[in-house]
Amino acid sequence: MAGHAHSVAMMSGDTTEWPDGAEKIGSLFRLPSPVEELVDSRLQARGVRLLLKRDDLINPDIPGNKWRKLKYNMQAARRYGHKRLLTFGGAYSNHIRATAAAGFLFGLQTIGIIRGEKRLPLNPVLAYAVEHGMILDYMDRQTYRRKREREVIEALRDRFGDFYLVPEGGSNELALRGCAEIPGEITEDFNFICCPCGTGGTLAGIAAGLRGDQEAIGFAVLKGADWLNDDVLRLQEGAYGGPRGRWRINLDYHFGGYAKTKPELWSFIKDFEERHGLCLDWLYVGKMMYGIFDLVERRMFEPGATIVAVITGPI
Repeated sequence: MAGHAHSVAMMSGDTTEWPDGAEKIGSLFRLPSPVEELVDSRLQARGVRLLLKRDDLINPDIPGNKWRKLKYNMQAARRYGHKRLLTFGGAYSNHIRATAAAGFLFGLQTIGIIRGEKRLPLNPVLAYAVEHGMILDYMDRQTYRRKREREVIEALRDRFGDFYLVPEGGSNELALRGCAEIPGEITEDFNFICCPCGTGGTLAGIAAGLRGDQEAIGFAVLKGADWLNDDVLRLQEGAYGGPRGRWRINLDYHFGGYAKTKPELWSFIKDFEERHGLCLDWLYVGKMMYGIFDLVERRMFEPGATIVAVITGPI
């Protein structure tokens, strides 16, 4: 499958080359992802434009911010001679799934450290990861909370040998570099750009790519996620040496917390699909989109404002 890979360098300007088959990326990845205007009477009534940055269409197996976070990390792994990636995630982690797909596509072995006990049969996410060559290992929740500590990482190196470490969710300095490319792909002028916020990496990167008069808004999908502000600052400090861009995090649309929902969110998602033919991911994108429409209805955006919503992944 590595023969179907293309040099990511041709997309990013980096000179790092991938293995054979570099000419095929154009047929596998849709970059830049398209921008579509959403025509909706509720927006028109408030004098607001909404553009959708369709990162969900980049690749069916490595969509949206998953690809943007992984691409420079995979380049770095190859540059430094690593042949395997190791990362962390829950049993239903889209990041685990995407990492397995990326490794399969680009010829890198992958190891997924899964939070909690092994459960059989494997759910569809983990089954997909195994089918695409990922080695799964399970870590008790107490140790998992310490996964960033040197002692835990060294124990994993003793067990699996050398690897390139990709953090949970893929958010690190190189991930920010990939996400920072999103604003520059949008040719229409805009005032605000919105994204779902889980680990803060996508927001931190997008904000770094903005002009001074533009603002990024992250919609937290976890309850009580005030700590995300510190994490975004930490990520930008690591990547750029300090804060970059104007950004803020809205904590009001988590609907009870991660992987939790309420009837009003389901009603919104169903109505949105009926109106626009697009089924929103309820874990992330649906919560963001609900928040955008609610803020528009509450006149939190001035008439004449143009908003971009980054569709980070499919359902």
